[in-house]
Amino acid sequence: MSIFTQQGLTPYKIVLGLTFVIFVLLIIRACLKGTQSRMKPSVEIGNGQTIGQRVEQDDYFATIMNSHGTISVLADGISGLSGGRVASTQAVTTFVKEFLKLENLTDISGYFTKAASVSNTEIIRSLKGVQGGTTLVAVIISEGLLYWGAVGDSLIKIFRNGEFIDVNHKHILEAVLEERYVSREITKDEALDSPMKNQLVNYLGYEAFKNIEICEKPIHLQKLDRVLLCSDGVTNTLTEVELEQLLSLPLNAYDAAQAIIEAIEQKEIKHQDNATIIILEKGW
Repeated sequence: MSIFTQQGLTPYKIVLGLTFVIFVLLIIRACLKGTQSRMKPSVEIGNGQTIGQRVEQDDYFATIMNSHGTISVLADGISGLSGGRVASTQAVTTFVKEFLKLENLTDISGYFTKAASVSNTEIIRSLKGVQGGTTLVAVIISEGLLYWGAVGDSLIKIFRNGEFIDVNHKHILEAVLEERYVSREITKDEALDSPMKNQLVNYLGYEAFKNIEICEKPIHLQKLDRVLLCSDGVTNTLTEVELEQLLSLPLNAYDAAQAIIEAIEQKEIKHQDNATIIILEKGW
C-alpha cells in the first residue's frame, strides 16, 4: 500500500472513531436517564382555588421541587380575623424557606417542629397585635415516601384504588368533646349538639400554640396514589363520595383539581368559604 493511500484513509478512520465514541456516549446517557427515572419517581402536580363568597382569599399555598423531593404546603387563614391572609402567607413562606435550608431528610420531624415554631413566632410578630391565625397542612414526597405535618382543620388524604385514606386529624373542639364523652364527663347529646364543636383548638398565630401533628413514620406511596391537601372550604362543601367520583374520572392531576373547584362553585352555596386543593400524583 502506498503512503498516499494510507494518508487518504486516515481522516476516514478518525471520523469513524469519533462516530463510535459519540454513539457509545449517547447509549450511556440514555441508560443514566432511565436509571434516574426509576430511582426518582415523578410527581404530577395539580391545584385549584376559589374565593367562594368571601371578600378576601385567605387560603395560600405553594409547591416546590428540589433534590430532596417535592413539598406542598397549604394554609387556610382563619375567616373573620383581619390577619387571616397575613397568617396563611407567612406560614407557607416559612415552611418553604425552612425546607430549602434542609441538607437532608434524616430529621424530618425536627423540620416540621422547627418550621411550625418559627411560623408561629413570625405570624405573631407580623400581626403586631392584630387578630389572626391559620391552619396548615404540609407534605413532602421523597423517593416514594410521604412525610407530613398538620395543625388545624385542613386535611391530608390519599386517594388509592377509588377510596380515601385519611392521614391527619382535625384540631377542633369536637375531638375534645368526644374525649370528654368517652370519659363520661358529658353526654352524647352534649358532645354532638355543641354549637362550638367546629371551633379550632390549635392553629398557628397565637401565644397558646401547642404543637404540630407529625407523621410517626412515612407512608409508602403506591403507583398512581393521589395525595390531596384540602382547605375546609373543599371538605365542608363536597362529600367524600362526590370527591371520589371526581377523582375517578380519567383526568390528570391539574384537570382533576379544576373539576373539584368547578363542582364547588356550581353548588352556589350562599356563604361559600375559600376553597383550595392541591393534588400530588405519584408516577411510576
